[in-house]
Amino acid sequence: MTHRHSSRTTRARTRLTLGIDEAGRGPVLGPMVMAAVCLDSGGARWLTRTGVRDSKAFGASSKARSARAELAAEVSARAVHAEVQVIDVAVIDRRVRRHELNLLEREIAEQLIARAPAVDAIIADGKNLFRPLSQRYPHLEACDGGEARHASVAAASILAKHRRDELFACIAQRYQPLFGELRGGGYVNEATRRFLRAHVERFGRLPPEARRSWPYAYLADLLGPGFDPFADLDDGAPAPGQMTLL
Repeated sequence: MTHRHSSRTTRARTRLTLGIDEAGRGPVLGPMVMAAVCLDSGGARWLTRTGVRDSKAFGASSKARSARAELAAEVSARAVHAEVQVIDVAVIDRRVRRHELNLLEREIAEQLIARAPAVDAIIADGKNLFRPLSQRYPHLEACDGGEARHASVAAASILAKHRRDELFACIAQRYQPLFGELRGGGYVNEATRRFLRAHVERFGRLPPEARRSWPYAYLADLLGPGFDPFADLDDGAPAPGQMTLL
């Protein structure tokens, strides 16, 4: 699902920067989300004063989620352009099976760039991951820790994590009647392990929201050493994901 937003108001020419970041590459539950945010110089300064920073610095508490939601609204209001793209679990599993997760992220980044307005600079968070794109986009800088130095990347981080917060909340609500409150954000931790084990014990299988492709040892511990994570995986051409313009 892609959410996009564009502001095309007439104004004096100002420097535009497009920031790209993701949330949810590592969890065992739920989708990954990538976001692109275009800011002009004034918007970048304003959001920096507001407190936009790396979404992961807030943590996973309900207070942290509320803080991200408030900042996400500020980002959407101040951005020249903002878009998030959701990459479903099935797509992630197919591409991981082919050892193409990094390639998938670069493909999504190119889609986000193509739909954004022309900008003076593109900052993509992940030096080794996105450096190959600089051959096609000479004004692209791939860097680590970009959210600490570039407001546009920090803003993209906020939007991506906020959208994943929303999607994971839907997953948690779906399973709460049977399994109680689902904590841990879907990451590899004891809360997620307890939920997956309880689901397997009750239904004999993983929930559809679980990634079977990573980490294999974690899932094999739940389902036994003979478990084939890709046994029933449709290896057809994957859809790129869902996009939303904010």
